[in-house]
Amino acid sequence: MIISTILSRLAQALLAVAIFTVFVSWILLSSLWTVLSTVLLLVIIAVVLLFVLLCIPVIYLFLRVKKLRGLKEHNGAFTVAFFHPYCNAGGGGERVLWCAIRALNRRYPDIKCVVYTGDNDATKEAILATARDRFDININPESVHFVFLRKRHFLEASRYPYFTMLGQSLGSILLGYEAIFKFLPDVFVDSMGCAFVLPLFRIVGLAKVASYVHYPTISTDMLQRVRERAQSYNNRGSISSNPVLSFFKLIYYHLFAFLYGLAGRCNDIVMVNSTWTRNHIEQLWSIPKRTVTVYPPCNTAHFQQMPLTGRPRSSTQSIVSVAQFRPEKDHQLQIRAFHAFLQRIPDTTRSNYRLKLIGSCRNDEDRQRITNLKRMCGELNISELVEFKINIPFDELKRDLSTAIIGLHTMWNEHFGIGVVECMAAGSIVLAHDSGGPKMDIVQTAPERTGFLASSAESYASAIEEIMSLRDDELIRIKTAARASINRFSDEVFEEHFIESMQTLLPRK
Repeated sequence: MIISTILSRLAQALLAVAIFTVFVSWILLSSLWTVLSTVLLLVIIAVVLLFVLLCIPVIYLFLRVKKLRGLKEHNGAFTVAFFHPYCNAGGGGERVLWCAIRALNRRYPDIKCVVYTGDNDATKEAILATARDRFDININPESVHFVFLRKRHFLEASRYPYFTMLGQSLGSILLGYEAIFKFLPDVFVDSMGCAFVLPLFRIVGLAKVASYVHYPTISTDMLQRVRERAQSYNNRGSISSNPVLSFFKLIYYHLFAFLYGLAGRCNDIVMVNSTWTRNHIEQLWSIPKRTVTVYPPCNTAHFQQMPLTGRPRSSTQSIVSVAQFRPEKDHQLQIRAFHAFLQRIPDTTRSNYRLKLIGSCRNDEDRQRITNLKRMCGELNISELVEFKINIPFDELKRDLSTAIIGLHTMWNEHFGIGVVECMAAGSIVLAHDSGGPKMDIVQTAPERTGFLASSAESYASAIEEIMSLRDDELIRIKTAARASINRFSDEVFEEHFIESMQTLLPRK
């Protein structure tokens, strides 16, 4: 029944997409090539759908054989596989992955953990070394197996200049087929937000499936921005300024949200990382009884060993940002805010301040973003005051946070904000975006302040100026309250809640 229902709804959605595409082409017709390319796209979609439907029985039988071979290879062990194509990236999502695997190893030593990864330029030993050096997490090499995927390039946003979400989602399905043919687990966990892979493992692979959702691929906030025609990193100006294009983009977003909801409902268990994420996922996936909040693990133990008192202010005071170099992190806002702050103080004191941008770099797109940010600093004449620290080891991260006055965060509607928690633990005064997880779960401005919130370059600059003018006793009071508030985000609490959430999918002890 569930299979026929999903296939029926999928067919209806594809038909709606087809009608929508033809209508858009007719409205925006500029050349014969537009019509031909649209027709070709529809033909390709129809052929792919027909091929998938006809091949499901063959695929099912093939996977059953693969499953039996996999059991023999792992001596009949129960297997839990994590779909994480960028497991060597070194961001907050990767910390969740390694803590989840460590939790399973500790509680269920007989379970074999498998990671689907596209990091073909790294060996198993190198990936585990990154986890150790970046996150201080030691994983027993014998307890984890890696399945290396060669089609990860289908996930790259650069391949899809238009309809990026749809393109990446279809690309994830192709990558999912490669994954399921290479190894079929007992439990499949999507830990990177590739929800369209879930029906593949649930319906075709007959595996139990779960998700750890860092943020929804689409959200009601995104729909609202398109509806209001507000320009952002995922709503370019050429669209937001055109009412016709904005209207059709809104239709596209609604259709995508519908398909995303169908995929998400295949989950047996859904773990979300914050109140903000849970609100959106419950709206989109409509399975609140299978949805639980599991705050992500933040490496607070090492940071909390740093003393809060006895830190004399040095002649150079630093503002530190810890975030991957992705567009949604909005490093441009950080640079504009820092520049705006410098304009508020005398020229003679500007050299006393530094902005340090710390983060991991995953691919050529990230490297290009870093180049653009450096160019932006040059245009604002602040290059000498901004440091870029890429893929630094954990010990260096601790040193930078231990000397920072401010921990800076600028992502709009950040799903959670592991970097925010790390800064609070290390004793930096947090200045975060007034939205999402930092606002709803982490930073308190009253009754006892644990940090500051802002939303624009000018409001950030005002907050920076206020923080820099605080007396030492005022700084200590905020730091102490902040550190006391973050114990609920520790590794130990995460591992306990993760295992508790997964127990119904795992063998009884």
